[in-house]
Amino acid sequence: MVGLGILQRNEKPSREMPFAMSQTQKTEAGTRSLSLAHSPDSDDAFMFYALATRKIPTGALQFTHHLEDIETLNRKAQQGLYDITAISFHAYAYLADKYLLLPSGGSFGDGYGPLVVARASLDPMDLKGKRVAVPGTMTTACLALKLYEPSVELVVIPFDKILSKVAAKEADAGVVIHEGQLTYGTYGLKKVLDLGEWWKRETGLPLPLGGNAVRRSLAPETCSEVNRLLRASIEFALEHRREALAYALEFARGLDAVNGDQFVAMYVNRWTVDCGEAGRRAVQLLLDRAAASRIVPAVVRAEFAE
Repeated sequence: MVGLGILQRNEKPSREMPFAMSQTQKTEAGTRSLSLAHSPDSDDAFMFYALATRKIPTGALQFTHHLEDIETLNRKAQQGLYDITAISFHAYAYLADKYLLLPSGGSFGDGYGPLVVARASLDPMDLKGKRVAVPGTMTTACLALKLYEPSVELVVIPFDKILSKVAAKEADAGVVIHEGQLTYGTYGLKKVLDLGEWWKRETGLPLPLGGNAVRRSLAPETCSEVNRLLRASIEFALEHRREALAYALEFARGLDAVNGDQFVAMYVNRWTVDCGEAGRRAVQLLLDRAAASRIVPAVVRAEFAE
């Protein structure tokens, strides 16, 4: 029997067929295999370290892991493809009929977040009408940009190509996520705006970027157990930081140990263990503002598995 699989390092998932980190070939009587999808990034690797390497018991549940970039996961979640999946909170506006949010596993930028960068110094007020590269129209990074400046012209570019494309003058500016928030300077680019910092000034709340969602069709007790195991995995990584970070760095793109530790600390923290009441309010406010600005088609209530 193959249970929880170990993340396979430095593999690039196909856009057509998700790269399976582990395929459950057979399960014991009384166990259930669930598909679990998340991004191939160092913060997610850190978060799922204990689950992927069998550091914690999972009882009657087993997981088949799949690696996809976040915009691909957003699109596949619209089809209800995976039992548990990472999504952008922006995308939840289109997925609420299929998924519940999990209180654990979220990424919140508490006074920081996706960065708008450009080749030369640019006043944030001058973004109006500019061609700005974004990592997908369903990402929260894209939503935050549109909330800040509705008139930008969006240019969709894979997240790991945005820095090079902006440097090559294929866009006036770009919104960078993941490790690009720390490495943009190596491309000769300059920060124009920190969207998480702006959101904090506007609302007093952290910017909810991405979370994990569980299929509504699963039994409530299964949803609760999934969240318990995810929280246990996060807490294990935080308590065994050195070994979890060493594992996570094998998924980092262009980060050394110091920057890798900084990046993981940005997005795996107390908000990730459990977003709490403030995190839930932040998610709802984000969805409400998106609806009020007509970026999403309707007001959606953020529902969390309990």
